[in-house]
Amino acid sequence: METAGKEEISVEDEAVDKTIFKDCSNIAFYRRQKQQFSKNTYRALLDSVTTGKDSTKFQIINEVTKIPLLAEVYGIERNIFRLKINEETPLKPRYEVPDVLTCKPNTVRATTEKQEEGSADASQESQEDLGLWEEKFGNFVDVKANGPTSIGLDFSLHGFEHLYGIPQHAESHRLKNTKDGDAYRLYNLDIYGYQIYSKTGIYGSVPYLLAHKLGRTIGIFWLNASETLVEINTEPEVEYTFTQMGPTAAKQKVRPRTDVCWMSESGIIDVFLLTGPTPSDVFKQYSYLTGTQCMPPLFSLGYHQCRWNYDDEQDVKAVDAGFDEHDIPYDVMWLDIEHTEGKRYFTWDKKRFPNPKRMQELLRNKKRKLVVISDPHVKVDPEYSVYAKAKEQGFFVRNPEGGNFEGICWPGLSSYLDFTNPKVREWYSGLFAFSAYQESTDILFVWNDMNEPSVFKGPELTMQKNAIHHGGWEHRELHNIYGLYQQMSTAEGLTQRSKGKERPFVLSRSFFAGSQKYGAVWTGDNTAEWSYLKISLPMLLTLSITGISFCGADVGGFIGNPEAELLVRWYQAGAYQPFFRGHATMNTKRREPWLFGEEHTQFIRKAIRERYTLLPYLYSLFYHAHVASKPVMRPLWVEFHDELEAFGIEDEYMLGSALLVHPVTEPKATMIDVFLPGPNEIWYDSKTFAHWEGGCTVKIPVALDSIPVFQRGGSVVPIKTTIGKSTGWMANSPYGLRIALSTKGSAVGELYLDDGHSFQYLHQKQFLHRKFSFCSNVLINSCADEKGHYPSKCVVEQILVLGFRKKPSSVITHSSDGKDQPVAFTYCARTCTLSLEKLSLNVDADWQVHVK
Repeated sequence: METAGKEEISVEDEAVDKTIFKDCSNIAFYRRQKQQFSKNTYRALLDSVTTGKDSTKFQIINEVTKIPLLAEVYGIERNIFRLKINEETPLKPRYEVPDVLTCKPNTVRATTEKQEEGSADASQESQEDLGLWEEKFGNFVDVKANGPTSIGLDFSLHGFEHLYGIPQHAESHRLKNTKDGDAYRLYNLDIYGYQIYSKTGIYGSVPYLLAHKLGRTIGIFWLNASETLVEINTEPEVEYTFTQMGPTAAKQKVRPRTDVCWMSESGIIDVFLLTGPTPSDVFKQYSYLTGTQCMPPLFSLGYHQCRWNYDDEQDVKAVDAGFDEHDIPYDVMWLDIEHTEGKRYFTWDKKRFPNPKRMQELLRNKKRKLVVISDPHVKVDPEYSVYAKAKEQGFFVRNPEGGNFEGICWPGLSSYLDFTNPKVREWYSGLFAFSAYQESTDILFVWNDMNEPSVFKGPELTMQKNAIHHGGWEHRELHNIYGLYQQMSTAEGLTQRSKGKERPFVLSRSFFAGSQKYGAVWTGDNTAEWSYLKISLPMLLTLSITGISFCGADVGGFIGNPEAELLVRWYQAGAYQPFFRGHATMNTKRREPWLFGEEHTQFIRKAIRERYTLLPYLYSLFYHAHVASKPVMRPLWVEFHDELEAFGIEDEYMLGSALLVHPVTEPKATMIDVFLPGPNEIWYDSKTFAHWEGGCTVKIPVALDSIPVFQRGGSVVPIKTTIGKSTGWMANSPYGLRIALSTKGSAVGELYLDDGHSFQYLHQKQFLHRKFSFCSNVLINSCADEKGHYPSKCVVEQILVLGFRKKPSSVITHSSDGKDQPVAFTYCARTCTLSLEKLSLNVDADWQVHVK
């Protein structure tokens, strides 16, 4: 390890005592707002209302201080409303978050009828306890040159008692009531082995929540990048009985209500109300503002193998060969910080990795990729070209005295690139050019870690709030968006190196609203315990509904050594989640999939191979996330939004609209209770083909070889029938269709297909989008989007129909050129399955299959 002075930097610098992180009682602006809430009342001055082309404006006056605020209400297309509140004559401009909204939203004429009361902290009380000008925590003092600048606003949501969102917390999917001192905190922090069932903010922040009730879904997007706290108080539905009304008692119901209080340390009030009315509408409204999930390259949906650290080129070669020897597909090898020369990013350790290009060619020949790490801290070393050039051009975050901010991280003493500066982002993007990044090739992709930013020995292990960024803004104003900017710049660099032709892949630990445009995120430094497997499900569901579909958790747990059963169960869960990566910290035992005995190897192989089988379905789901804002991984309430029992479920989820997945998250489980939603639905066990009617909980026996997965009646799931060593080997392999019939005997599904790596699907419309529909015993393959054209050699060779009640007399294929051909089939009366094998139906052509 490198040293900082005489101190050695190790994993222990990250694995610190959790008491160095604040709770709400340690946060001055929270204490101020709680103390002054009852004192501050505001009144809208109705005679100040003016209506312009884009907005309606009016003054709000603080009844105590008489300080005027300016409110602006915008009606935005797609049923969105925006409210901005700022000081009418601020002493100094307040920070407004740039670069998150995809464009200036198109407004529509709006009229304002009434304004809800809000609370904004403009008090000039000077008690030291309120931390007006400086705030002490532990050994740190946060000096506030601009004084107190916090803001707050309350919302009352009538009729709503189910709220979701505001990641990232290791908490339940449904947001809980908060009591004093227990608000949800949004403040990006590097918390190694974070506590579960805690409202402490961890690696990323999306200040956006959804409220849902029978018949209505709405969203609130609070556009603020400073430290933010959210309080939630739900008053449940109450039924009162009045007995004084004579012989017949009168009953009155009081609807539930949830109050949501948003508080931020600085900035302006800039909030968007997304009025739905359906979950799908809210998803579209949010992505209209912040963008949709980027279309990932196909390889990134395969399995990723990571460890801190693979030792050297021989280690990489041996692990790569191990997957082939054990017939386990994988797509991406990962290298952590030890691959560099002394934690200098964009370099290679010459002893461990003397010939990086040869190593990459080894992977390329297997049609695999390499991901390397690139963190935002830069080793203070005048001989290191990245540091020297950044220092020369003034590209680092500065300290309040005007020098470069310096803190401790993996390389030792480090400076931090100021990614809020467009010129820094442009320069950083250029570092990924093949000419600049020596020994890199076009199969090398990138992982941004430690970008909260993490600063060892800093306040709460992060950057001091009075550090100075581009434009003179303090770090406190924009802390939560720092990581997004690094991922944005990295993604742009990978795109630029191919002259705009190839899709990037970038994984980032830190994120903000809009990060979905740039790549994937994960749940950070989890632990190899059953409870962390269990909490990963609601964590991923919350990320998914707040725009970030490409998300996952480290399979097996990053910290510690998982027992074989836990590792198997985690692979089985990860195989049905968007981002699928095994990872482990240093000093843990090696845990490649074949190191736990033949039986467990077999179970892990089966899980990973099932992932590769489902890639056509998964890739199609990502296309819908990209173009239609539909989450890939969905809580049950999103698909079954009028089924009250589904609103609180977080131990199972939908993968798209067709598959229900219930991971096993308890040791030694032999029986699992699975809730199958939808009274009018029918569900098929994907392993046994047994079927159940929806709207009930069923007991499903489980063995260690698999987890419960059900296909929804009425769906068609496209699969690959042949598994290769990686996705690259499967481009031309045949397809199969798993058709699950509804109670009406029909089904529908889609397949999206393109080259899997370029932007030609977007710029040249080189894609194939097919629709499969089964109705009246006829399966039809038709074009779902006439704009797309992509020739494919692939054929559908296998069709399995579940829920077919009667053995057919014949099956005939009918092609677009008018030719009919009989097909051999197998029918099983016990499972009501019809199987068609050895077909050769072109996936890109129109055809029909008639079952008689």
